[in-house]
Amino acid sequence: MDAGALARSLSVVDGVNVERDRPLGELTTYRIGGSATLLVAVESVTALVEVGAILAAAEAPIVVLGRGSNVLVSDDGFHGVVLRLVGDFETITIPTVESDAAVRVIAGSAAPLPVVARRTAAAGLTGFEWAVGVPGTIGGAVRMNAGGHGSDMAASISGASVLNLGDVPRALGVADLDFGFRRSGIGPAEVVVDATLVLRPCPADRAEAEIDEIVRWRREHQPGGQNCGSVFVNPVPGEVSAGALIDSIGLRGVRQGTAAISDKHANFILSEPGGAASDVVRLMARVRAEVMERTGHDLRSEVRLLGFDESIAEAAGARPATSEGH
Repeated sequence: MDAGALARSLSVVDGVNVERDRPLGELTTYRIGGSATLLVAVESVTALVEVGAILAAAEAPIVVLGRGSNVLVSDDGFHGVVLRLVGDFETITIPTVESDAAVRVIAGSAAPLPVVARRTAAAGLTGFEWAVGVPGTIGGAVRMNAGGHGSDMAASISGASVLNLGDVPRALGVADLDFGFRRSGIGPAEVVVDATLVLRPCPADRAEAEIDEIVRWRREHQPGGQNCGSVFVNPVPGEVSAGALIDSIGLRGVRQGTAAISDKHANFILSEPGGAASDVVRLMARVRAEVMERTGHDLRSEVRLLGFDESIAEAAGARPATSEGH
């Protein structure tokens, strides 16, 4: 990849901003890791289609980065292109509530989940309160079927607009999205443009009270600090939790260099300010190996590892983030 030539080609597209060697840590909830060769901010679907065609021709490694809430960046950075969707992709369209019928809310891929949850609740709509505590974007939530507090994206949307890089968006229904537990059928070269939520009218104070209760519960049960939320997927949803397995073998509070398993919730791995991503991924691999050896459960991670070798990602039970993620 000729980064200089690619940056020049991308910079002439209207609605695009290109930065070279941009540190990525501050764009993730872990707040650690190295730089991207190119960080490309795209403001509209029209610009994204043009950018996609340029990137496809260049055959550059690509990842879409939203709020970075499930991404860990290697200390060596990412030798490729990171796309950030901004501008039009942050739009949230909430119709006027005029009856008891279901209301369709269109949320752009870059719209933060907590913002969508709070705005729909304030508008007197229920069904998306669960998302207030999930620090990601609509696009990432669709890709991984994010969920919590008894619901998920599969239960909240009627469909999404998705495009292959270099192509135009197409509308996909829930069946086409092929949702599973913390997964979807969206391909690695596909980008979520927006999603249509299907919500029900309710008194705004009731929806906002539910929001407040979820926020209270999360503050009480989950740690703050530099982390990406739950690290491992529950091996048997609703029956066997990753946190309980990790806790049962005495790993709560265990440390690896600048990374440590939270004392508050064993499925959270915290990093110190200025910490090393390599410490986090080593701790992930240790947890996975010890849980497998002592319980027989093979933990898989929700975290996408950006810039890491595939062998390191596999040891940690994770997937490389190349050409995917929000």
